[in-house]
Amino acid sequence: MILETPRLFLRELKQSDFDSLCLILRDEETMYAYEGAFTAAEAHQWLDRQLSRYQRWGFGLWAVVLKDSGEMIGQCGLTLQLWKGEEVLEIGYLFQRRHWHKGYATEAARACKQYAFETLNAEEVCSIIRDTNTASQRVAIRSGMTRADCWTKHYRGIAMPHYRYIAARHV
Repeated sequence: MILETPRLFLRELKQSDFDSLCLILRDEETMYAYEGAFTAAEAHQWLDRQLSRYQRWGFGLWAVVLKDSGEMIGQCGLTLQLWKGEEVLEIGYLFQRRHWHKGYATEAARACKQYAFETLNAEEVCSIIRDTNTASQRVAIRSGMTRADCWTKHYRGIAMPHYRYIAARHV
């Protein structure tokens, strides 16, 4: 286990989480900000990328598990992402649609923010969110971030404006 919140455990993903991960990545509605669901091959690549991030950086997107049932309901964690040509520390989150609007994403994102500041000694964290993804923008705001700037990313052949929400460490 990496982190614990009142209702959740966050731990490294493992290959046996693939089916639970697919409930997120292969769901058309959940993945609308990515322009659609992933194929099985893309979901495998996503999982493998997280596993390699753990080896490379010691962090990545972690499995979010309900304490009361042991069910993996999403992923949330820290990654290094490019933003305007610079590498930034990002809090990312994706949850199964049936677990939306229950406060889990905010709870997990706040724990990841605290981890970034207290364990990684980061000066700043951000969340990079597509301009049309208002639900994720609200999670960033509830997690203590403010919108800083905008940049257009290109993914799957589509120009996608994104906002960057940031939080700085208080000394």
